[in-house]
Amino acid sequence: MNILVVGPHPDDQELGMGGTIARLLSQGHHVLILDITNGEPTPLGSPEQREIEWNAALEVFRGQCKNGGTVQRKLLGLPNRYVEHTIEARHAVAGVMREFQAEMVFMPFFEDAHPDHRAVTRIVEDARFDAKLSNIDLPGEPCYPKWMIYYYCTHLRWVVDPTFCMEISEEEMDVKEAAIKAYHTQFVLPEKNRRVVEFVREMNGYMGSRIGVRYAEPFFTKEPMGLTGFGALA
Repeated sequence: MNILVVGPHPDDQELGMGGTIARLLSQGHHVLILDITNGEPTPLGSPEQREIEWNAALEVFRGQCKNGGTVQRKLLGLPNRYVEHTIEARHAVAGVMREFQAEMVFMPFFEDAHPDHRAVTRIVEDARFDAKLSNIDLPGEPCYPKWMIYYYCTHLRWVVDPTFCMEISEEEMDVKEAAIKAYHTQFVLPEKNRRVVEFVREMNGYMGSRIGVRYAEPFFTKEPMGLTGFGALA
């Protein structure tokens, strides 16, 4: 399956669903990580350093590719902190969906304190419609991703209320943490941000406890997801 994981800034996907990305790759899926902006400026970062870091995180995920699974990364290049829901932005994301022939799309949860996160989610939701149009000047063949799933990487101080949780193993949790720490200027150098990595592990541990496993990542869907059986339920 071709799975598109969209993030407003490099590191959002790792924070929100890094363990699930690792699992998808080990199961043989093809994952495209799409960064809408480069995430800069930040206090200790730079565009050049941030690129080094997102490529380092990508290499962490590449170590999980098994059974034919592949992972790649693409930067859309909209300006950080100035992301707007426009036709141009929608069409740019729709073009990525079509070129990749995305079947499943992950994006940030739609309620957030960060304007970029809210704008990106609206862009991705509407790009799904644009991607299926036949009489439109976009690259690739029309496609319509069947599944649209929201991951949590929110700046709101609240407890998430997911539709479902994906179990992740201890090893996948470690992969997630390593991918987050690849962003050295964001979560290693700034002392105040080092606890973020611990918070994420603790939150995933709590989510795991809700479904009776060690770790889990929470997700939300607006549309129903069909089951073909109950054999994979945690």
